[in-house]
Parts: sequence; structure tokens; C-alpha cells
Amino acid sequence: MVDQLKAEYNVDVEWRPYYLRPDTPPEGMDLPDYILRARANGSEERLKSMAAMHGMEFESTKRIYNTRLAHEATEYAREHGRANEFHHVVFRKVYAEGEDVSKWETLRAAAEETGLDAEDMQRVVESEKYTAQVAEQVHWAQQIGVTGVPTYVINDRYAIVGAQPYQAFKNALAQIWKEKGN
Repeated sequence: MVDQLKAEYNVDVEWRPYYLRPDTPPEGMDLPDYILRARANGSEERLKSMAAMHGMEFESTKRIYNTRLAHEATEYAREHGRANEFHHVVFRKVYAEGEDVSKWETLRAAAEETGLDAEDMQRVVESEKYTAQVAEQVHWAQQIGVTGVPTYVINDRYAIVGAQPYQAFKNALAQIWKEKGN
């Protein structure tokens, strides 16, 4: 859907980090009961349906993963001009293939698939080169009121929260252009 928006409206999209559960230990944690109850009540059917509409698979995660390494690896990919490609592969690995994004095995495979040097990426991320940068971006997200993922911030002014249908994005962009007089 993001690629469709980029093509149709010539917009730039930058993925930025946010921690839904900053208290998640490095090894991850079991899903809380309230999430399991929501899943049992069909909360993920809309996500599965939206994924299918875009020709994608969707698999519910089994645990809450610690995403710090993934966010920092994404900064490495950004620095090497491959952030969007890396992001797409990581999402597929988590939400279609059920892989654990906190594991170097998953991140290294995503790096290789997107043409990045997996060895160098791991070495640079483990040196904590991006730790402060990611922390600053997470702090910025908190300051502007982000509380869920995904949150799409448009023109630093409008937010679309959650997995929304394509029409929600089209409506937001139409409103922005109307306000600008385009």
C-alpha cells in the first residue's frame, strides 16, 4: 500500500522507529492475555483480509519481540540507501513467515536479501552506532503523541494510526492538497 501511495501521489515515505512495549526484554515475552483474548474475538481478521487484498500473507506473531536491533539495523540500511527494501523484507519475515526480528539470523538474512553486507551490518549495529539516534527518534514519536504502530505522520501534522485501508490515506492527502489550494 505504501508503494502504491508513493507511485500514485509522488510522496516520500520514511520509516521511523517506535517501541510499543519499551519494557520488552531482549529475548522477547509472551503475549499478554488481553491480546490473546482480542485475537480470539477476531481482531486480526481485518489485518488478514487487508494483507490478502494486497497479495500478502499474514501470520500472527506468537510473542512480543524486542525490536531494538531491528530498528538500529534499519538505520544501517538507511545509511546505505536500502531502508525501504530492508523494512519490507523484515516485515515479511515477521508477519508472513513468523520469524523473530530480535534474532541476528533474521536480520542478517534480510540484509543479504536486500544487498547489504550482513557481517558489516551486525558489527556496526553491535558497536551501538545507531543506539542514540534510534532513541532520539522514539522520543520524538512520543513527543508528537504516537501511541501505536503503524502511525503514519503526514507533513508533520496529520497522523493516521493503525493498519488502515488505502482510502484513508487518499482522503488525508486530498485534505492536505485542499488546504494548500492545489
